[in-house]
This record gives sequence, structure tokens and C-alpha cells, in this order.
Amino acid sequence: MALPSTRRSGDTMLTPRPRAFDALYEQMEQLVNAAFAGAPTEMPWVPAADVGETDDAYVIEAELPGLKKNEVDVSLHDRELTITGEVKERESRGLRHRKQRRTGRFEYRVFLPGDIDAERVDANLADGVLTVTVPKSTTEKDRHVEVKD
Repeated sequence: MALPSTRRSGDTMLTPRPRAFDALYEQMEQLVNAAFAGAPTEMPWVPAADVGETDDAYVIEAELPGLKKNEVDVSLHDRELTITGEVKERESRGLRHRKQRRTGRFEYRVFLPGDIDAERVDANLADGVLTVTVPKSTTEKDRHVEVKD
């Protein structure tokens, strides 16, 4: 007897798992939750993000699907950019078979490598992607100093 073939795409099986496993997974989740009930609050997760550089700016693109602009906070301290927020648990419609979308607090931090102009930082959220543009400083740090008599 041949077993049904399964193809994998990333870490997700394309064939459904038997119903008996659903109960087992639910029991395991309950045991883990009970074991860590007294544990400190959940650590924030880190969204997928790309950091790039143009001639005149650093560009950070973070994936934040389903969020609105008032649910995201962008701050800059010295050269450290921080993106924080929270993805709320959506109300389930009926029996949930699989949960792969992340919920809870998130935090993304990046240190920018060069001098920046913090007064001209721009952030836009469109189509689930937050794009933060941090202009490079136009003030020249290096200069030639004339030696006087």
C-alpha cells in the first residue's frame, strides 16, 4: 500500500493533518500554558524587515499586515530606530484549524550606521508595509583646518 505523498512548502504541510492530532495539539498547548502560567509576560516578536541605503537616506521596510497607522509607533533616539506596536487577536469564526499569524506585542530595533537628520524622518504605512525613510545628515563632519602662525 502506497502512502499519500506530501509536499512541503516552507514548514507547512500541504496535506491536512488527521483530526486526532488536533486534540493532541490542543492538549499539549494547555499543558504548556499551565506549566508557564506564572512566567513573565510574553516577549515581543520581531516583524520581518529590510534595511537599505540610498545615497541620501536609510530606508527601513517592515511587514505589518492588517495594522493601521495609529497602531504603530516609530521612534528615533540617537541613531537607533524603534518600531513597536501590538497585533490584536482577531475573533475566531467557528472552529480554528490552524493559527499561523502572529499576535501580541512586536518590536523592531535597528542601529543606523551613519549620521542622520532626525528632523526629516518620514514614515508611511501602505499595503501592510511600513516604510521609514531616515535622511542622512548633510552636515559635513570632516573638514580641513588651516594651521595659523
